[in-house]
Amino acid sequence: MPVSMVGVGRLVNRFISVLPGFRFFALRHYTVCRSLLHANEVLRSATVVIPARNERGNVEPAVKRLPEFCEDIEIIFIEGHSKDGTFEEIERVKAAYPHKDIKAMRQPGKGKADAVFTAYDVARGDVLMILDADLTMPPEQLPKFWDAIHSGRGEFINGSRLVYPLEDDAMRFLNLIANKLFSYLFTWLLNQRYTDTLCGTKVMRRSDYYRLKEGKAYFGDFDPFGDFDLIFGASKLNLKTVDLPIRYAARTYGETQISRFRHGIMLMKMVVFAFFKIKAI
Repeated sequence: MPVSMVGVGRLVNRFISVLPGFRFFALRHYTVCRSLLHANEVLRSATVVIPARNERGNVEPAVKRLPEFCEDIEIIFIEGHSKDGTFEEIERVKAAYPHKDIKAMRQPGKGKADAVFTAYDVARGDVLMILDADLTMPPEQLPKFWDAIHSGRGEFINGSRLVYPLEDDAMRFLNLIANKLFSYLFTWLLNQRYTDTLCGTKVMRRSDYYRLKEGKAYFGDFDPFGDFDLIFGASKLNLKTVDLPIRYAARTYGETQISRFRHGIMLMKMVVFAFFKIKAI
């Protein structure tokens, strides 16, 4: 609206014009352009961060199944106050595979976000990767993520579990509905197509993580998983995002750490918060 109309114009321009359907009538449009990305020969090493809480039975399989997809791979297990001897198993596996660069850490706080970012702060790889210790994202698929970022196809590679058919019992029905809902919301919020926002596997360059970390306070500090911190941060940095389909498998050991309703309400609050930080500005 070209006139303020005692504040009504600002209300319409800031909050109403960005809503689906109403955007069609907007007279103001933006196009953001950048040069094409090319293969990055500087990327020679990778750090695979594996947050693990009560995942004793998955520690050794994670190491054995991880392919040698680049010349230098660092593996960081970061354990989160387990009760099944996960940390002791990590130390045993580290000693059993001396030819691999395996590090064992204990996270200082709680939640996956705290574990991931604690490990990221000490990682040495040019590329940072997250591999959930439940191995529902098979380690054998990590080379696809390396190829996507090393070739210059993307700068922030987001795994998507909702493209290929799911294995039986891989994802509960309510979780599937929630994941699809969040993918639609984020596609609208960020003007970038997301088919899955809560897949644990996300990949980016370490140099971009440090840039993201500097502006992390802009979106607050209440994401227990770290997925939204990374997605919002990548969007704010204008990183080229690629949704990469994965074959999502059923868990074979342990139980899920996610509370559907409590965490779902928390994530919905984050979407509302992000609306004011990204869309309605």
